[in-house]
Amino acid sequence: MFTEISVNDINDFRLGHASNKEAGTGVTVIYFPDGATAGCDISGGGPASRETPLTMPMTADNPINAIVLSGGSAYGLAASDGVMTCLEEHGIGYNTGVSLVPLVCQSCIFDLGYGSSKVRPDSAMGYEACMQALKDSSEPIQGCIGAGTGATVGKIMGMKQAEKSGLGIYSVKTGTFTMTAIVIVNALGDISDYETGKKLAGLKNADRTEYISCEETLYQFMAPRDMFTGNTTIGAIITNAAFNKAELNKIASMARNAYARCINPVGTMADGDTIYAASIPSGNEPVKADINIVGTLAAEVMSAAILKAVKYSHIPDEEYLKNI
Repeated sequence: MFTEISVNDINDFRLGHASNKEAGTGVTVIYFPDGATAGCDISGGGPASRETPLTMPMTADNPINAIVLSGGSAYGLAASDGVMTCLEEHGIGYNTGVSLVPLVCQSCIFDLGYGSSKVRPDSAMGYEACMQALKDSSEPIQGCIGAGTGATVGKIMGMKQAEKSGLGIYSVKTGTFTMTAIVIVNALGDISDYETGKKLAGLKNADRTEYISCEETLYQFMAPRDMFTGNTTIGAIITNAAFNKAELNKIASMARNAYARCINPVGTMADGDTIYAASIPSGNEPVKADINIVGTLAAEVMSAAILKAVKYSHIPDEEYLKNI
């Protein structure tokens, strides 16, 4: 019923990336040329975010211009300054009567343990990623790129037993309806194929010869402890079907089921897991779809994107260990 398509076949949003491979961090900008209505679900205990109240039903119903995903933990929130500057220079933003104010939401992963902890996404990197989005670059969009540059998984025992992950994307279409999931997989837990249960990436034993269970390892620490906190899986569901903010918040919460299917453990106090849901209806006859169907599909599409994030980000152990 639903056919996988290339994100390049969708014109309602554009992606741009800025990556610092040496430092192991980056920025991904999702730009909406005609604006987007957005919702958000935050299930992790330690999110680093900016302007997420714009996605709440009780706030003003103004379309957002972009969603920014980045590394750098809370330091990376500075990337949105550059995105706003770039958008303003191109005449994009909410007209307050005295100036344009671009409406930009952002979430960050903690990637300071990979590459350099002293180099974080800043205004200049945000500006670069936004320019790429405005130019609609054909740059590769999956794997160790943009916000996925420094993403890792299986970190309950620290970086020496973890593995590389990154950015994944998956798009589907049926008739005039489209949906895309974009995700940065940077989890405390293990990643498994949601259809087969096979472990794909995550916690390794001390000499990195085989996988061990992150969940079983977690249960060894029943007493309260300061768990390694370098985590957070962030992403966005984007559809051309028309929904309001309240409905998009529900769709985002249903998409969270993908995290439970693929990541274990997930949503802990050591994570900052966040999912945006954006509606970008275009034309005089917006696509109409049932919220239950769209929310269910959102979890399926996000699950597939998570697997792609792992598939396209794998690097040899010796290369991974050089960066931690």
